[in-house]
Amino acid sequence: MKEKYKNYLEKDHSFDKTMMLGIFCLIIVVTGMFGFLYEFIFYYFNGGMQGFYWRGGNFLPWINIYATGSIMIYFLTYKKRKNAFKVFLISALACGILEYISGLGMYIVGNGMRCWDYNSEILSFGSIHGFVCLRSVLVFGTFSLLFIYGVVPLIFYLAKKVNRKVFLTVSFTLCSIILIDEFYNLLIARIFRLPRASKIYKSIGVRYVTFK
Repeated sequence: MKEKYKNYLEKDHSFDKTMMLGIFCLIIVVTGMFGFLYEFIFYYFNGGMQGFYWRGGNFLPWINIYATGSIMIYFLTYKKRKNAFKVFLISALACGILEYISGLGMYIVGNGMRCWDYNSEILSFGSIHGFVCLRSVLVFGTFSLLFIYGVVPLIFYLAKKVNRKVFLTVSFTLCSIILIDEFYNLLIARIFRLPRASKIYKSIGVRYVTFK
């Protein structure tokens, strides 16, 4: 196992384009769900441990910005994986910029809509307009280490060991389900005035984090 991990650090992958697409699909699923789990736990403590809150705007436990960030981190740091400090620094800076731009963009386009507001949360030191703070940047930098040195090599390992057809079928199917859920709530439900996941969940008593 040590030898295989050493090979991961020292040798670049050798997957064809279809397998890489399958790998990215699995990364999108895993990291988006991981992000949901992180926020699910964090907002439990942020809310005074009074109950759990659903995060994201989908039916499934998945948050798009974590998946987007993970793909960005891969392209920015995979070639630099021999130096963990560079991976951390680049990822923290890049994710901080992505988070700020995403938050500000939604605020402008959505007429003041906020999906998060660090000014109203615990451990919000260094907050910049509520869109990014030092805690979030440090957390993303730390998660990037787990991603580059844990998630990516594990998925590479599965891609090599699992039957090609099985791996691609599973990764494409899971990613498709996630993206259908995302596009329904992000676009289709808005265009055709259909009930979104947040409205349905709230109607059955599921707690959502709300910002003013």
